[in-house]
Amino acid sequence: MSALSGAKILVTGPTGQVALPLTLGLAADNDVWGVARFSDGSARRRLEDRGVTCVAADLSTSDFAELPTDFDYVLNLAVAKGGDDDWDRDLAANGESVALLMAHTKPRAFLHCSSTAVYQHQGPGHALVESDPLGDNHRAMFPTYSLAKIAAEVVARAAAREHGVPTTIARLNVPYGDNGGWPGWHLEFMLAGAPIQLHPERPNLFDPIHDDDIARTLPGLLAAAAVPATIVNWGGAPAALEDWCGLLGDLTGLEPRFEESPTALGSVHVDLARMHALVGEAQVPLDKGIRRMVAARHPELLRD
Repeated sequence: MSALSGAKILVTGPTGQVALPLTLGLAADNDVWGVARFSDGSARRRLEDRGVTCVAADLSTSDFAELPTDFDYVLNLAVAKGGDDDWDRDLAANGESVALLMAHTKPRAFLHCSSTAVYQHQGPGHALVESDPLGDNHRAMFPTYSLAKIAAEVVARAAAREHGVPTTIARLNVPYGDNGGWPGWHLEFMLAGAPIQLHPERPNLFDPIHDDDIARTLPGLLAAAAVPATIVNWGGAPAALEDWCGLLGDLTGLEPRFEESPTALGSVHVDLARMHALVGEAQVPLDKGIRRMVAARHPELLRD
């Protein structure tokens, strides 16, 4: 599938780290709608200024009756990740909303953005494939996240079959770009002189993917949507957390200060063979992507 144009597209959570640049990019050539609580008025205005139709709704309680039913594509990019006291809300916002949204819209294709946080931790020597065991590997960072994401995948799979909606469940690894991401948080830690939590295993391996590659591969992921749902890992070339922090240090002169902890998030490294067969490989090299991120977020820190 070539770049999307002339389509009517609904994006959930359009003010989020991943969704915002994607939504703004799609709005240039498509009729894009966004649904979220929009508690930040300036974030809503930024979207509306670029032509996005914004509809306020709480995904944990809405039945989406306020939305039209003629969308070509639905991109479910919203995420709720509260603490231990937010289980009911997070399961509703992440899981129940998928069934209600798909039942109401019944689009030509539905993309559910999941996460590689659904996998049981295996360590850096194992590239996780889509059929590997699932588990609660993000509890140390976000107590509800992994289990809510697993629940949401189950709901998406069942709803796709119930309504005959072609669906792709894309398990996103570490997204980053001009709008931030986990490497962006590490830059902020380094700037503040704060320690970066690091699992004792070496290397702490992930598969970061730049916003540009997320946008570039989206049409192919929608084209791959099917019933039963297509499940695919979504990431870029493998890289260690230690290495991208090193890149940040080289670019800024800041020194990363690591603090080892057995409860820190360990490696989540995935096999991308299925993604490569469907949409090709990510194209933005990590060093260039990290430099662009620093230039966008803290240009005053770049040494050259």
